[in-house]
Amino acid sequence: MELDAARLEMAANALRAILPFTQPADAVVKRFFRDHPKLGQRDRGLIAELTFGVIRHLRLLETASGTREPRPLLLAALSLLEGRSVRQLEPLLKKGETEWLAELRRFEIAAQPLPVQLSLPDWIWHRLLTNMPESEAVGLGRALLNPAPLDLRVNTLKRNREAVMERLRAEDIEANFTPYSPLGLRLRSKPALQHHPLLLDGSIEVQDEASQLLAILVAPRRREMVVDFCAGAGGKTLALGALMHSEGRLYAFDTSQRRLSNLGPRLKRSGLSNVHPQWIDSEHDRRVQRLQGKIDRVLVDAPCSGLGTLRRNPDLKWRQSQESVAELVTKQRSILAAAAKLVKPGGRLVYATCSVLREENESVVEAFLECTSDFELDDAGATLAAQGIALDGGLYFVVLPHRHHMDGFFAAVLRRRPA
Repeated sequence: MELDAARLEMAANALRAILPFTQPADAVVKRFFRDHPKLGQRDRGLIAELTFGVIRHLRLLETASGTREPRPLLLAALSLLEGRSVRQLEPLLKKGETEWLAELRRFEIAAQPLPVQLSLPDWIWHRLLTNMPESEAVGLGRALLNPAPLDLRVNTLKRNREAVMERLRAEDIEANFTPYSPLGLRLRSKPALQHHPLLLDGSIEVQDEASQLLAILVAPRRREMVVDFCAGAGGKTLALGALMHSEGRLYAFDTSQRRLSNLGPRLKRSGLSNVHPQWIDSEHDRRVQRLQGKIDRVLVDAPCSGLGTLRRNPDLKWRQSQESVAELVTKQRSILAAAAKLVKPGGRLVYATCSVLREENESVVEAFLECTSDFELDDAGATLAAQGIALDGGLYFVVLPHRHHMDGFFAAVLRRRPA
C-alpha cells in the first residue's frame, strides 16, 4: 500500500499514544484502531508496521533525529531503515523538512555505539555482556530487531500436522513444519486467522515454537495430575492437555481472572475435558495448599521481563527497568518455592521464563536448589532427546532467536527426590 501524507499522520497519532509506554503497545494500538473504525485492514496493517518499526529502533532513531516526536521518528525510519530518498519522501514532507531530512541522511549508523545500533537500553546491553561474548550479544540484539514469524500449534486431538499444512497451502497460505516442535507450523506470511475455520474449530492455536517446546519439556502423561501454575490465557495449558490426550486432571492456576476468562472460549473449542481453570489470590492460596505433595508435574512459566519476546513486544525494553526486574526476581523465587510444594516425590517441576537475563533464570534456580535438598536438576536436553527432539543445549533449556529462530526462552527441569 502506498504511503501518503494522511496515513503518515495517522501513524504519527498512533505512535504518540504509544510512546509514554504506560501500557502495552499492542493494547494501545488495538484501542487506537477501535477509536478509528473507518480505517481499513490494509491501513491498519501499514500503521502497525510503521509504529512498531519505530519502537524496535527507537534509540537509534532518537539519536539520529534528536527528538522523540512521532513524525520525525517516522521520517527517520523511512529514510535510514527503509532507505527511501529525500525525493521519494518529498510528497510527504512539510515546509522545512526537506532540508532536515537531507541532513539526517548523513547520519552513520555504523559509527554509533553498539547499544545505539541495536536500540537497547544500556542496562540490558551490559547484562547481556555479563552472560555471553560480545559477538553473541550482537547477534541476539540484531535478531531481536526483526519481527517474529507466525507459528501455529496443531491440536492433535482434532487433526494431524500434515493435514493442517495441506489445508493451509490449498488456501495459498504457505506453511512449513517448525524445525524442532513436532506440533508446529511456521507461516511465511501473517494472514488474518482470527476467523479461520481451523482456529474456530480448535484445530490450531497461535503459539510460538519455543512455547510449544516448553509444554513438551513437561512431558505430561495420560491420567496424571498436572498443574500449570501461571496459566495466563492458557496457551501452554491447552498444549499440555492435548499431550495428556485429555485424560487425567490438569489445573490452570492464575491470579488474574481476566486472563483466565480468555481461556474459556479457547478451551471450549479445543475439545479438552481434563482442564480445570482456577483463580488464586496468590501463590499461597488455600487451593494451592490443599494439593501439596499430590501433583505429578508442575509447570511454572513465571512472570518475567519478557525480554526474550522483543521481536513480538518491542516496547518491553522501554517499559522494563533494573528496578522492575529486581521486583520480578523476588516474585519468581516466591512462586517457585510455593509451586515446588505441590510436587509429589519423584515428580517433575519445570521452571521457565521468556527472559534472556541470567538473574531471572539460572540464578533463580540456583538459589532454589541451595535452599532445598528435596529437588535435583535434570538434564533438559536429554528430556527433549528422549522425545525425539534434538536441540543443541545443555543442562538447561535455552533457546534464542538468533540461534534457533524462535522466542528467547529458558527452562530448568527439576525432579523431586523419591521419598
